[in-house]
Amino acid sequence: MNVPLTVVIVGGVAGGMSAATRLRRLDENAHIIVVERGDYVSYANCGLPYYVGGVIEDRDSLLLQTPEGLAARFRLDVRTGHEVVAIDRDAQTVTIRPTGTSQTAEQHYDRLILAGGATSTEPRTGGIPSFSLRTVDDVDHITRVLGSLPTAPSAVVIGGGFIGVEAVENLVRRGVSVTVVQRGPHILSPLDVELAALVQERVAAAGVEIRTSTTVTGVEDDRLQLSDGTSIRADVVIDATGVHPDTSLARAAGLRIGESGGIWVDAQQRTSDPLIYAVGDGTEKTDAVGGGGSLIAMAGLANRHGRAAADSIAGTATPAAPALGTAIVGLFGQTIASVGWSESRLVAAGRAHRVVHTHPASHATYYPDAETMHMKLLVDPGTDAILGAQIVGGEGVDKRIDVIATAMSAGLTASALSRLELAYAPQYGSAKDAINQLGYVAENVATGVTETVQWHEVDLAQELGELIVDVRREDEYDAGHIPGALNIPLDELRDRLFELPDTPFIVHCQVGQRGHTAARLLTQHGFSVRNLDGGYLTWRAGTSLTHPHPRIQRSTV
Repeated sequence: MNVPLTVVIVGGVAGGMSAATRLRRLDENAHIIVVERGDYVSYANCGLPYYVGGVIEDRDSLLLQTPEGLAARFRLDVRTGHEVVAIDRDAQTVTIRPTGTSQTAEQHYDRLILAGGATSTEPRTGGIPSFSLRTVDDVDHITRVLGSLPTAPSAVVIGGGFIGVEAVENLVRRGVSVTVVQRGPHILSPLDVELAALVQERVAAAGVEIRTSTTVTGVEDDRLQLSDGTSIRADVVIDATGVHPDTSLARAAGLRIGESGGIWVDAQQRTSDPLIYAVGDGTEKTDAVGGGGSLIAMAGLANRHGRAAADSIAGTATPAAPALGTAIVGLFGQTIASVGWSESRLVAAGRAHRVVHTHPASHATYYPDAETMHMKLLVDPGTDAILGAQIVGGEGVDKRIDVIATAMSAGLTASALSRLELAYAPQYGSAKDAINQLGYVAENVATGVTETVQWHEVDLAQELGELIVDVRREDEYDAGHIPGALNIPLDELRDRLFELPDTPFIVHCQVGQRGHTAARLLTQHGFSVRNLDGGYLTWRAGTSLTHPHPRIQRSTV
């Protein structure tokens, strides 16, 4: 007769609880103990900011399970308010104590799963109430403090990442005056600058003050002192500066730590000790694009890897797939999504890449309420493999980023996006879906049908003497244009070829499509021409964070 396994799981939120419930479904006899230092398990931490903002009105709806419910349905031994403080690998025991006490007890394990997640640095803001936004206790404290403040309270959010911008939006919903302080040059640092600029424009339009390339250096009374020499008054501070993997138990036990700083695991989520597994935000993932170790804190990955650990323990191991880092966030009516690597990350790694920008509509433009999506695709120029993508828009962004993530997982090339057969009706898409359009442009560039130039290369091209030819209508040109550009509308181009120099030059339109048509026309007339990828919209967004765009006089040659 087989002796039932005793499995101890450290951490009872996404990864830990997925492991526990999956293991029970596979092994009815295992003794499964979940140790959670907090007072709650299996709660929807991604929904916490929306409770602060009042979008989610029922706090209890965020509490997906209780220890009692988990015991009844899954026969789990869930111990909230307890923490594991030590691991004895030789004896196969963990030391457990009630949180905040010195009492300890030893617990044997046959298998151990570390799902402690990540930790954040305690904010130091003097007497100003300061919180992170990661637990149920955090949102309880935040809502209590906000409820006690006078009308028109002010808040500072430190950090403009995903959690930070969600905090910003939901504080604004509560009528709070918000300033966000971001260390980097723009908020949402995983985005490249021309996409991030579109987001910052929307955030600023909502009345939020944005301080970039700035840090908090100190506190004086009710004001935060900033590195730019200014100060900001705050009734409350939300610290969203990020988290780091909680590896304290693993390090103390002598487990291997990966190159990224997370707990190293193999394809079955086993650590360097085959009896100990690790899942969640504290664990290193294999990066799908670069192949190395990476820290990606995503609830979906935590759940998936918790399931993988349970499968491995139960003897039905399935290797974990490399992580793409697919992410999405909603902000003041915009949807921002990304997958894979950004251009800035590719540049930093010295990795060759090709860039494609498009600005398609979310659905057929003749059907009401179509919204523009700003799409960017990163491609390996040698293999045509998709390295990453970013999309900013409204309706339809979620669908498209998931299609690209699926294509990356399946190993489809960028050009193959043009051949995907996708659902079409005018209220959902176009006969040439936005994904297909992205593939068409990628294929045109890959095959040399069109040569393109990027928005950040325009200044140098002009310095080297290249002319910019704007093929938009005159009214579009007058509304704003690249300084020094010559305006010849596309429909007049064949009749005005004599105005163009017999030297290389760049054409562009609003989003790239008319520019492509112009480039093909001019190439066949013997001109050396490149199309500005993504057109004027991409150039304007990319340069908007570094210099303004005044109206200028029309240029002539």
